[in-house]
Amino acid sequence: MPSKSYKQITHDLNQAISRLRAAQPDTMGGFSAMAKAALQPGVLSAVDKELQALAIGVAKQCDGCIGFHVKALVRLGASRAQLEETLAVAVYMGGGPSLMYAADAVRAWEEFSVEG
Repeated sequence: MPSKSYKQITHDLNQAISRLRAAQPDTMGGFSAMAKAALQPGVLSAVDKELQALAIGVAKQCDGCIGFHVKALVRLGASRAQLEETLAVAVYMGGGPSLMYAADAVRAWEEFSVEG
């Protein structure tokens, strides 16, 4: 199986999402507004919310979710220790399949961390 590139996955998905946004602006605008509201810092920080989103993405086995949320965590200054602790909970909740995607999330972290 070829190795995944999370930079490529997120790039490709961004292009496809842009085309969908042009075709369905109301639905995509609603989704964007929901995402912005849900991820806005409140009692939980933006990092806490991105860690939660990543854990769900791992448990749901979503490559795009892993890519986008790991990229956001790197941008927000999350630590690798925060990532790893979150992934441990995701594996606990999702079992073996989540372990495979948790390993992918570590790879995504390493890929985006060198981005600078």
